[in-house]
Amino acid sequence: MASQKIKCPNCNAIMTIEGNPGDQISLTCSQCKRKGIVTLPKKPLLHSSDAGVPAITVQNLTKSYEKVRAVDTVNFSVKKGEIFGFLGPNGAGKTTTIKSILGLINPDNGMIELDGKNINSKGFHAHKDVGYLPEKAEFYDNLTALQNLEFYADLKKIPRNVCPKLLQEFNIADAANKKVKAFSKGMKQRLGLARAVLGHPSIIILDEPSGGLDPRGVKLVRDHILSLKEHGSTVLVSSHILSEIQEVSDRVGIINRGKIVAVDKIENLSHTLDLKPKLIIELDKLTPEIKEAVKTISAADRISARGNTLEIVCPANVKVTIINTIAEAGGNILNIRTEEPDLEDVFMRYTEE
Repeated sequence: MASQKIKCPNCNAIMTIEGNPGDQISLTCSQCKRKGIVTLPKKPLLHSSDAGVPAITVQNLTKSYEKVRAVDTVNFSVKKGEIFGFLGPNGAGKTTTIKSILGLINPDNGMIELDGKNINSKGFHAHKDVGYLPEKAEFYDNLTALQNLEFYADLKKIPRNVCPKLLQEFNIADAANKKVKAFSKGMKQRLGLARAVLGHPSIIILDEPSGGLDPRGVKLVRDHILSLKEHGSTVLVSSHILSEIQEVSDRVGIINRGKIVAVDKIENLSHTLDLKPKLIIELDKLTPEIKEAVKTISAADRISARGNTLEIVCPANVKVTIINTIAEAGGNILNIRTEEPDLEDVFMRYTEE
């Protein structure tokens, strides 16, 4: 959703309108009652001067609970208009870091800025343009989905007429007048996402956004995260579904045991770790002689077999040697494909004990 303030050409009253980029919106001035149609810009992208400018800055963040240091001198930044994947095993410090950014807990030390505003000195003004989806979205169960969303729209001073559109956008319009206490976890998650993007905040923080969603819901979330970037928002997303993070993130940050262990593009992290691709070879028949022959190739790091398929982790330049070795051992190759190292490989290497 995009928002825009406009001035009535008749009485100069200021109004806020919301909708999807490119939408034509019919409205009536609240003061002079003049009617008109406004078209929202198709792509409210970032200004060129914002390129590379941090939207979120975390410096020397430290937080302890009794004798346990949850986060230890954490430093990272998220650029404006970037999708940043924030990863780590359970208990690594992700939630503590996110709650510190949101001002929900007070860290022992460190500095956090949102769009250049220090959250300690600016308080409300630093957080007023931030949308947040917690890992477990909670609502007023005795209210309907629409009433809940309208309540938050009122808090944000956003016109209520955007709420039905958001419910439609997240495929829960049919349940708009159903009380939230009857919602499944997946439906609450969709409503939580609608609340997070209400008012088109410049920074959106999503903690496990795909939790409780079916495959269609997961795709909806992925597509919406990408559309948020397209419209100029900055997104920090934390998730255990690494494939989802890989598909949407510009960069990732990995935290382990309270410390940031890596921040970069996934391909750069793979190169730094010298991760090798996986060669997957399907044969008409996999014999013990073929397996033994492949094991003699010293550059093959890991070899596994499933049925008539061999999976071999090795440098790309060893591919020809492997093919020739299989042929010499009497193998007939039906299909060959290569899988490049993915985010799961990077994550496991950076968080291994």
